[in-house]
Amino acid sequence: MSIEFLITSLIVVASPGTGALYTVAAGLSRGSQASVVAAFGCTLGCVPHMAAAILGLAALLHASALAFETVKYLGVAYLLYMAWNTLRQRGALSLQEETGARTWVQVTVEAVLINILNPKLSIFFLAFLPQFVSADEPHPLPHMLTLSGVFMLMTFVVFAGYGLFAASVRDHVITRPRVMTWMRRTFAGAFALLGARLALTER
Repeated sequence: MSIEFLITSLIVVASPGTGALYTVAAGLSRGSQASVVAAFGCTLGCVPHMAAAILGLAALLHASALAFETVKYLGVAYLLYMAWNTLRQRGALSLQEETGARTWVQVTVEAVLINILNPKLSIFFLAFLPQFVSADEPHPLPHMLTLSGVFMLMTFVVFAGYGLFAASVRDHVITRPRVMTWMRRTFAGAFALLGARLALTER
């Protein structure tokens, strides 16, 4: 495993995106446990894209305009739904006084969907992973699985770090209604902006 792969992966993972935004929102609204659950969900959301890249299925998204556009607009619709729910205090920044198993399931499902409904991830992994597998590699599949596992581990650690930091300042945020209103509008706007950016992306 090359240092170039580790550095590139860290840059990709640490770059702000929908998964990081959702994890931060979960930490602010529900605390440290929810932020870790959200990070785990976002990590799980990478699995279908990595599997598609490894199996070559991501090529379908690249080759088929209809398939790409379908997944893309499902992702756009979901991000706009997240923005609307956040404004209504029922989404990523809804405050939960009591959290239970159902809440963690909801957080996980939302986080998984955020990453699954982004066709650019499949295209990214299709172009990204093969660059770090030598053409004369005798066992390319195990190598790609190892690289994928490392990427997912980095995703979880970085996202959990974002979320735990957000959770550490949670008490300073939720006790100030004006700050919460500003944060809610900011996160709703960010989800909407990311949805718009996804809508404008091309294959």
